[in-house]
Amino acid sequence: MERFKISIEKADESKIVSNKDYRITVISDRLFRVEIGKFCDNPTQAVISRNWGRPQFSVVQKKCGAVIETEYVKFSYDNVLKTVKIFDKVKNKNLSDRGNLKGTVRTLDFRLGAVKLPDGLMAKGGVSIYDDSKSLALNEDGTLFKRRGEDYYIFAYGDDYIGCLKDFFSLTGYPPLLPKYALSNWWSRYYPYSEESYLALMKKFKDEKVPITVATVDMDWHIVSDVPKEYKASNPLQGAGWTGYTWNEKLFPDYKRFLKSLHDMGLAVTLNLHPRDGVRAFEAPYEEMAKANGIDPATKKTVEFDLTDKKFLESYFDVLHRPYEKDGVNFWWIDWQQGTKSKMKGLDPLWALNHYHFLDSKANGDGLILSRYAGIGSHRYPLGFSGDCIVAWKSLKFQPYFTVTASNVGYTWWSHDIGGHIFGKGDDELYLRWLQFGVFSPINRLHSSSGDFTGKEPWLYRRDVAETAEEFLRLRHSLLPYINTANYLTHAQGVPLMTPMYYKHKDKAAYKVKNEYYFGSEIIVNPITSKIKAPFNRAGVKTYLPDGVWIDLFTGDRYKGAKTLKLWRKTSGIPVLLKEGAIVPTLTDGTQNKLDYEDLTVYVSLGNNVYTLTDENGKIEYKQTYQNGKAELEIVSDLKGLKAQTVKFIGVDSALVKVDSKSVDLNGIVFDGGSHRITLEEIKEKVAKDFKERLIDIMQDYHIFIPLRHLLFKSIKKAKTADEAKAAVKRSLLRGDVKSAMLEALEIF
Repeated sequence: MERFKISIEKADESKIVSNKDYRITVISDRLFRVEIGKFCDNPTQAVISRNWGRPQFSVVQKKCGAVIETEYVKFSYDNVLKTVKIFDKVKNKNLSDRGNLKGTVRTLDFRLGAVKLPDGLMAKGGVSIYDDSKSLALNEDGTLFKRRGEDYYIFAYGDDYIGCLKDFFSLTGYPPLLPKYALSNWWSRYYPYSEESYLALMKKFKDEKVPITVATVDMDWHIVSDVPKEYKASNPLQGAGWTGYTWNEKLFPDYKRFLKSLHDMGLAVTLNLHPRDGVRAFEAPYEEMAKANGIDPATKKTVEFDLTDKKFLESYFDVLHRPYEKDGVNFWWIDWQQGTKSKMKGLDPLWALNHYHFLDSKANGDGLILSRYAGIGSHRYPLGFSGDCIVAWKSLKFQPYFTVTASNVGYTWWSHDIGGHIFGKGDDELYLRWLQFGVFSPINRLHSSSGDFTGKEPWLYRRDVAETAEEFLRLRHSLLPYINTANYLTHAQGVPLMTPMYYKHKDKAAYKVKNEYYFGSEIIVNPITSKIKAPFNRAGVKTYLPDGVWIDLFTGDRYKGAKTLKLWRKTSGIPVLLKEGAIVPTLTDGTQNKLDYEDLTVYVSLGNNVYTLTDENGKIEYKQTYQNGKAELEIVSDLKGLKAQTVKFIGVDSALVKVDSKSVDLNGIVFDGGSHRITLEEIKEKVAKDFKERLIDIMQDYHIFIPLRHLLFKSIKKAKTADEAKAAVKRSLLRGDVKSAMLEALEIF
């Protein structure tokens, strides 16, 4: 199979310590491979390269094992007890595998709320162990074989979690670069659309100025209900039409026209696949597929699904998929739900589908699939599809933690059914909070089941929710330059778009905020995942603010860090906080689904920082310095096609501004797409409005009997300073959530 051929590179002999019973490979100065019994040099399903590190180390071998010392650690292996001990030479302490920070799971299908996660690559104790013994190995031609022996990888990185992740990617392969269109808004629904109704829906989004860049067509693109009666499904609950490769001409009389129309509207297209039942005689490509697999079409014998069969594997792509790709299908949604067994012992069909589909897509298309997670190494096959989740607050509450924790096994591109897929209870607030998280998640894919009351179109919800939802969808598209830059960083440097707070901050508080995360390098996000409790019209979320100054993107409020604070928001927003010196490039026009960067608006908070926007058409380097009341922003651009940039300084009330040597208004920093220098002098930073006004704003959202509201606020109103007000709030008989919101308001400066 030439198309799936791989190279096999053995680890350098100078990195190997061994005897007849064990073999230790010193892959890097903090990563070790221990094999016991049989040894294997081939790549495996998880590991593809072991020869990239150049560690310097010493070794003392004994009858009972070996002691290896690198710059960072002392690694001791006991061959009798089959144990490992690791001493951190830098921090002068023993490391352990306690407090594992967990990884991710295959699916959230029909799960309500939290699920148990397996171990990941990081641990509070500083060590994790990955057991690769059950992985199949790969031959040079891309076929697989079962091996013997025990095979372990020991990651001894202490709390250097980014260093651990980067070396993991060197071992298993860096995440591929995603096509830009995948990073905006997706439309998806399990629903029997027709050509006419689907195109009308896409036009409706366009008319509403809500950009969609990916059109997903679920299984009704193919014949579902008109399957001849003699054909039965492998799973009766799913029906005989679950698998299909023949366009449903009742719904799509001219599918080529349909695909072209979607492309003309600026949409990439993906179709749903359930390949388990093979290719049956009623399918349009059956005759060609049968012949390719040595079956006489006259027999009407089903071409069985079997990715371990070379003939089937080749024809699976060449006959079933390539023609439709030429007609306009950009990539495939592999919706495998039929278990983990195949004709080869140990081979999970999901892994095989992900592996071969992605390699085929990379060679012939955009290098993209949508599928479920199939274990360590699955980050090489983006994107992830977390399955059919239940519409419920419990589901939303778990998803931010679930998504960011997947970074601990390098799985950086999860996509979820934003808004929930099935069951549950209709709730406008839940829909909006879920969408707000989706906008600040790796992939924003709206999805639902076919019921009359499960649609995720914003205009189906009450007016205020619909307007906010549409604004957030426009915001997602506007953030494309920022998210795509993170896409390049993930691919080239191994830094995920979403990272847990403890990657950068090592104090205990950083480990306690499970749903809070960095979104790219400049922003902290903490989605609100709980329902507003009337009569107070805000919901809150406990937020860890690292040292420094943090500015809310939506409100402009400034907070001093080095504390944990509960932040309260109406349904119009969630905590999205810019760090000091943040530089966030966006599309000026977020209403159209264009992917080019003709006109950018860059949001900047005062501070010292360097940020490089990266795109297939070039780069822009932004360098900001701020000291003694003077700020300077240097912009060096070689980005092709850029015609205009606008810079907006967040948190600045007034300043004397120059672009190069020309004076401009603070609110009119607009220039062409070239390189420029912006200076701000005599800067006056915005200050929070009077503390009493802030507290009155809180009380306005507390919808109780008005005389009682006055009575409860009376003692607080008498306060002459913010500190007095804080003490009065704590003494008051106000409800706990209202008190908490007031205390937050008093932290704003």
